[in-house]
Amino acid sequence: MPSRTHDFFLDAFNRLERHVEARYGIPVVLTDVPDPFTGDLDGEEIRVDFENDPEEALFILVHLFGHTVQWNSSERAREIGQLAVKDPDAALLDELARYERDAARYSLALVHEAQIDGLDQWLADFSACDVAYLIHFYRSGEKRAFRSFWIDGTPRILPLSLPEFHPTRWRSRWDGVVV
Repeated sequence: MPSRTHDFFLDAFNRLERHVEARYGIPVVLTDVPDPFTGDLDGEEIRVDFENDPEEALFILVHLFGHTVQWNSSERAREIGQLAVKDPDAALLDELARYERDAARYSLALVHEAQIDGLDQWLADFSACDVAYLIHFYRSGEKRAFRSFWIDGTPRILPLSLPEFHPTRWRSRWDGVVV
């Protein structure tokens, strides 16, 4: 397995950015994304905050690609991604977790499609951390440090086949709906 250094993540980000733009026609824009967000999507474009380190930027890119696939292939997924979650019941929390896990599975399919090795376990761990962070926030309203939810060696995820889709602008997430 390749060493996951700053340069490894930067190279993987650059390769995936080119792949997403060339294969799917989705611009990846490095820009100032308003706090507290580290990235944004609208269904047609992915924005990554330029202040992210390469590891975080890579996760944001592939994860928002996963959500872009969802938004363009499922009306329900788009609705879930734009929910303002307040006092969720167990069923909604399960649906939100599944939505996030499916985005991770599309992310992994993208990584495999671009033939980048050494990210499967990292993506599983990062995605599990993301789900744990979001579910905690949705339950409690408390924003703890993201990495406080990190666990090494979480169960691996399986890639989810990427469906044919046509990137379409819906709206930005920063319209107040995502943590």
